[in-house]
Amino acid sequence: MAEAEEKKAEERKTAIALRYDVDKDRAPLVLATGRGLMADEILRIAEDNKIPLYEDPELAKLLAKLEMDTEIPPELYTLVAEVLFFVYKLDRMAEKRERVVKKLREEEKK
Repeated sequence: MAEAEEKKAEERKTAIALRYDVDKDRAPLVLATGRGLMADEILRIAEDNKIPLYEDPELAKLLAKLEMDTEIPPELYTLVAEVLFFVYKLDRMAEKRERVVKKLREEEKK
């Protein structure tokens, strides 16, 4: 019985991969979508490539309805903008961390 419940929970897991290139894309694109084992694979690839993860099950359900290589519709811009802002903040923090590490290494050499 526990195995069946675990399988149902696994099937409900949804992962979406988005791309947004400001210079190329008019709007963010759905690159991949998957449930269960496919969601696990999307998450593994993201982690392997140090791609930030953002958890929002309701947004994932909405985005999972879209075809791959499809721009998100204007109705979802605000929600996806929150995701992009989250990623932007992570990128800024990573840049700041790199500058601090570089500075500390330079000071160690002195």
